[in-house]
Amino acid sequence: MNSLRMPAWLGPQGARALAAPIIIIMMLAMMVLPLPAFLLDMFFSFNIALAIIVLLTSLYTVKPLDFMVFPTVLLVSTMLRLSLNVASTRVVLAEGHTGPDAAGKVIEAFGHFLIGGNYTVGIVVFIILTIINFTVVTKGAGRIAEVGARFALDAMPGKQMAIDADLNAGLIGEQEARRRRTEVSQEAEFYGAMDGASKYVRGDAIAGIVITVVNIVGGLLVGILQHDMPVADALKNYTLLAIGDGLVAQIPSLIISVAAGVVVSRVASEQDIGEQLTGQLFAKPQVLYITAGIIGGMGLIPGMPHIAFLLLAGALGGVAYAVSKRERKAVAEPEAPAVPAAALESEEATWQDIVPVDTLGLEVGYRLIPLVDKAQGGELLRRIKGIRKKFAQEVGFLSPPVHIRDNLELKPTGYRITLKGVEVGSGEAQTGQFLAINPGMVSGMLPGPATTDPAFGLPAVWVDAATRDHAQAMGYTVVDAGTVIATHLNHLITTHAAELLGRQEVQQLIEHLTKESPKLIEDLVPKTISLSTLQKVLQNLLLEGVHIRDMRTIVETLAESAGQTQDPNELTAMVRVALGRAIVQQIFPSGSDLSVMTLDNKLERLLMQALQASGPDGAGIEPGLADTIAAQAELAVRQQEQMGLAPVLLVPGPLRILLSRFLRRTLPQLKVLSHAELPDSRTIRVTSLVGGQI
Repeated sequence: MNSLRMPAWLGPQGARALAAPIIIIMMLAMMVLPLPAFLLDMFFSFNIALAIIVLLTSLYTVKPLDFMVFPTVLLVSTMLRLSLNVASTRVVLAEGHTGPDAAGKVIEAFGHFLIGGNYTVGIVVFIILTIINFTVVTKGAGRIAEVGARFALDAMPGKQMAIDADLNAGLIGEQEARRRRTEVSQEAEFYGAMDGASKYVRGDAIAGIVITVVNIVGGLLVGILQHDMPVADALKNYTLLAIGDGLVAQIPSLIISVAAGVVVSRVASEQDIGEQLTGQLFAKPQVLYITAGIIGGMGLIPGMPHIAFLLLAGALGGVAYAVSKRERKAVAEPEAPAVPAAALESEEATWQDIVPVDTLGLEVGYRLIPLVDKAQGGELLRRIKGIRKKFAQEVGFLSPPVHIRDNLELKPTGYRITLKGVEVGSGEAQTGQFLAINPGMVSGMLPGPATTDPAFGLPAVWVDAATRDHAQAMGYTVVDAGTVIATHLNHLITTHAAELLGRQEVQQLIEHLTKESPKLIEDLVPKTISLSTLQKVLQNLLLEGVHIRDMRTIVETLAESAGQTQDPNELTAMVRVALGRAIVQQIFPSGSDLSVMTLDNKLERLLMQALQASGPDGAGIEPGLADTIAAQAELAVRQQEQMGLAPVLLVPGPLRILLSRFLRRTLPQLKVLSHAELPDSRTIRVTSLVGGQI
């Protein structure tokens, strides 16, 4: 049976692979070999059909990259027309003296039917079509492709930054990020290829004029000198054949040029050209009513074609009425059925009336409902799932689900994020627009309403889709409304991770760990330490941004240290020492040098005395000294950030908890580490001292 298997190149895949070589060989054959009139008719018909297919495909294409092969199609179709011109020229000059059908029925039909057999009319029509194709359609499409290629290349860094931001925020996965990066590079290559391919079309228009002139002149010389035809007969025969040949080539060329203009001039949308035209051009009944009134008024002017104008005005008025009726029907909301007063009085309060408070909640205004409505393809729902998954993978526990509901008390474009029923963040998101965030390195300002990024407080501007690529080219990070909300939610979940780790989450974490390592946990909770103590230790770690993914190390350290103390703060300090390598890796992901800030010796002695007098809460620190420490720490953190370094303060172990609690409110970005937490393999480099002026 294996000996009878069909070769791979004879299968469907192999046939598709052979299509391009066959077309090239066919074009070369048309240029070299003489073709009979019947084959010319077939090839000219195929050329016209190909042009129509390309035009319709471009009209039903949603994104330019959906028709990525278009530059190649443009080149191949141009070479096909030139090959047909060469083949038809050979037949016209060799057989033109026999009559107008010498080069086939297609050229004869274009010479007689389209221009009525009048070669003067044919010349004028041919020149007009060539001018339209060369100076209007092709030149405009080439210019748009050139500008599009330039903007696509300029916008590549900004788009890459936006992709990296979505990836880091957990909004997309690695596979989706790779797909988007490929799409960005393909878009730039597409517009560059279209810019080059448009030059072929312009050259084709010039070649069409030259070939037609050569055919007329050459036909007259052949007819008069070789076949002894009268000048009038030779002029009529060869001119009609040349003009018919030129029109047969120029009309498909014009169609493909229009298709090129459609592909490169459209704005990215989820609709094809037909849906955009009907959905936007005839979307406003006021415009249609006014147009109908103007056309109807013109129809009443004496001397005007009354029937044509009045019929068109009536049609526009009918369309406007239908559109306005559909809008009223969509806006109208069914009234809620009236509830009898007796029914309200008969209802008694029950325990079902007590609604539990959602741990995490997202409330949106009515204009943002499409973002969270599954029936309307709400993109934000998928992104929230990605946020929770990324949070669980990085931090080490599964956050509570986000309960989403609409809130009519908010602004239509407003939203707010709640934690245990209390608002922890709010903002606005403009659906259909994009937030251009200024990361601090932009090359100019953008028009539009100025605002701030709700997650990080960076200056930003709301822009429309047409300005998106321009903003990215200027260095802005451009995100849509759903990404704005998702990024804000992700930031708040990470910031309040300690509050999200409740008793239930800790119990689920223990159960998950028990399935993987039952011996590790069975003697710890509740025999050695209580569940509440374990929860407090984990919350202390999360409060300072330490991930709890390495539960094995945490549990082993607690099992060894619980016999010495049950104080959660002391247990936390011991766990931090065990997690020192992971903590340092989280702050300094690369390099062996640790650039840190330290305390001045004098300040260190003062704080050690205050610690002995007041305890770990630092209540005994003199207020003036506390203000000075806070001010100098803020100055040192600012200098550290200006140097592009992570703000880290290295202190002795007993002072770590004191300074971490004291500086946490004013400098949340500052990380306070103890000497015992640093691994021996890292080199410490002191960049500044805190307290040198005390």
